[in-house]
Amino acid sequence: MAQTFFMENIKMKTKKLVCGVGINNADYVVQKFETIGYIGGKRKRKRVWICPYYQAWVDMLARCYSARLHARNPTYTGCTVSKEWHTFNNFKAWMETQDFEDKQLDKDLLFEGNKIYSSETCVFVTPLVNTFTTESKASQGGWMVGVCWHKQAEKFHSSCSNPFSGEQEYLGLFTSEQEAHNAWAKRKLELAHELSAMQTDPRIAKALIDRYMTTQIKGGDL
Repeated sequence: MAQTFFMENIKMKTKKLVCGVGINNADYVVQKFETIGYIGGKRKRKRVWICPYYQAWVDMLARCYSARLHARNPTYTGCTVSKEWHTFNNFKAWMETQDFEDKQLDKDLLFEGNKIYSSETCVFVTPLVNTFTTESKASQGGWMVGVCWHKQAEKFHSSCSNPFSGEQEYLGLFTSEQEAHNAWAKRKLELAHELSAMQTDPRIAKALIDRYMTTQIKGGDL
């Protein structure tokens, strides 16, 4: 048994690491390619299939450890993956227990500000939920979220993206940045309640409301 473990360990070490850290220990083919021609005597191939578990795993590792991706999207700089999930089969075993179809892996909905991908912190969310929470991290011109300066009116303009209509809702003009932000926070919480009611995972439903309830409390609106 010890000899078998030793040999398996050697095989894992000699395999090329995925994104410099990941160990692909799958006992099946995770990607399929077909030849589409030859250029300069070299075969050119295209990928025709990839295992959904492997795709999610590689994408997660790339977000944390790809310098090229960080150059395009610096928000992932500083993110890491738990040691357990450096091994593909560990991540796959967890993902098989999740409702992941047509959903995206999220690391910081349950724990706001979290930068570690792990079985304790991650959950799969719909693109709608992902977009809804991402807007909360954005700002325009250095103002608080949901606020921009209306030059003509010389007041603070407040707006909130509606995930259901896909439109930017106008919430009004305000004399202070905080008032404009509070208007955004109030509308965001209303939308969070609507989105929460659509969730089948109670953790996601609760996290949506908790996040924007906290935003209102910070803004002094409650």
